[in-house]
This record gives sequence, C-alpha cells and structure tokens, in this order.
Amino acid sequence: MQVFAITFQKVIEFLAGYLNIDSFWDIVRTLLDIGIVAFVFFKLIQILRDSRAWQILKGVIVILIISVVSNFLGFTTISYIIGIILQVLPVLLVVLFQPEIRRALEGMGKGQLRFFLKGQAGSHGTSKIIDEVVTATVNMGKSRIGALIIFERDTNLGEIIRTGTVVDAEVSSQLLQLIFVPNTPLHDGAVIIRDNKVYAAACFLPLSTNRTLSKELGTRHRAALGVTENSDCVSVIVSEETGGISIAENGVLKQRLTEKELREFLYNTLVKTDNDSLGRRFKFRKDGVK
Repeated sequence: MQVFAITFQKVIEFLAGYLNIDSFWDIVRTLLDIGIVAFVFFKLIQILRDSRAWQILKGVIVILIISVVSNFLGFTTISYIIGIILQVLPVLLVVLFQPEIRRALEGMGKGQLRFFLKGQAGSHGTSKIIDEVVTATVNMGKSRIGALIIFERDTNLGEIIRTGTVVDAEVSSQLLQLIFVPNTPLHDGAVIIRDNKVYAAACFLPLSTNRTLSKELGTRHRAALGVTENSDCVSVIVSEETGGISIAENGVLKQRLTEKELREFLYNTLVKTDNDSLGRRFKFRKDGVK
C-alpha cells in the first residue's frame, strides 16, 4: 500500500506540474477543458460517421499509422513519401471535407447550435412532421400507392441509408407522395426520416426472419418488420394492393389503422415517449400481429 501511495503521489505531482495545477479551480478548469474537447470530438464523429467523410477520415488514420510504423522500422523511402503526403494533408482535408464544413458553419451561422448539441428537433417540430407524414400516408392509401417510411430513433441506420439516395430535405406531404409515385427513380424502397428530415430514399431493408408471419404479408411489410427487429425505429407502411395503413415497432405489426390511430401512435411514440418516460404507448397483441 505504501508503494502504491508513493506512486500515486508522484503521478499527481507530475500532472500538477505538467498541467500547471495550483488550486482547486485549476483542476475544475482542466476537467472542463478536457471534457469540452472530448464532447466536440464525439459530436464530430457522430456527424461524420454516416457520410463519405467518415471513409476519408479512416483513410487518413491508416496513413498516420503507416507513418508511425515506417519511422519505427526505419523504412526511409516510405517515410519520405508519407512525409510529403502529410505536408499537404491539411489542405487536402479542407477540400475533401468542404461539404461537411460548409454545412456545419451554415448551421452555426443560422443559430442552429441545438442541432450540433442534440441532433434532433424539438417536440413541436416532430408534431409537425407527424402531421405531414399522416397526410401523405392517408392520401397514398386512397390512391393505392405503396409506401414505406422509417422514423430513425436512437439506433443509427447508417448502413441502411448507404443503400439508398441521400435527399436531406424538409418533410412535406407533397415530397413524400412524389417520392412514392410508381415508376419514378426513388419509389422502390424505403424513406428514412432522420432529425425530422427526409434524409434518404430508395433504401433497402432487411426482411423479417419471423417464420410465424402470415403468408399474405408482402415484401414491403416484411421489410418494415425486419428493420424494427434490429433497431428501435418505427415503420409506417401503405399497402399497394389494399391501400391499408400499417405500423411496425419492435418487430410487431399493427394493421388496418385509421388516420386518427396512426396520428396517435406516432405522437405517443415519437413525441410523448421521448419527452416523458411514462408516456402512453400503443397497445399490441402478444402474437405480434393484429
């Protein structure tokens, strides 16, 4: 114990001298400094991980690792080439990350820091999005236009988004109906709503592995169930054959919803449940399909 105490004391003395800590406020200041930097890096990774920039960033990390290894092993030629690349790397990063940098600066300029801090809009914005989705869903049901709309929640759907086309547009009933018009480029697949935006369209989803499902359920319903079996997202489905509206959550399907039932479910799930842990949830039968 004495050896441990002496070692711990030496570590504290080293850190105090290295970080210039002389008082309790210096400790608080240092912790805040480290915490803010860690938070910023965490949010940057969250922003970049579903974009092309994330792949570029991983390539940069590989280059840095090669540089360290080549210097350690004494590979002169490789170290020289990597050194030249690292000299121009800052300029290359600015060019390659230009869309992400511009989007972040525009958001800060518009006072949208809450997007950076939280990444989601408030409950009022979500309620407006629900109204738009319900309107589009009902209209498509009347016209017998098949549709599949996914609300991303805490589970990241980046892998699914990469199978489709990024739209990144404000949610409106007109846009959703336009996307699902038959024989248009984006109608086949699912729309992903992320951060209260139509983030991607024509996305391909994994099919449900539940063998007890009715044989009457088509590919669209099985895909809607499949994505909710592996994440906490919510799926809204419009049947092309019947025009019926269904919802899926946690691998459970609810069919033949009215406009009022759909609106209540989405509000209770996406607004009340997120803001109040005791929010009322939609009731499902234990057999998984109703």
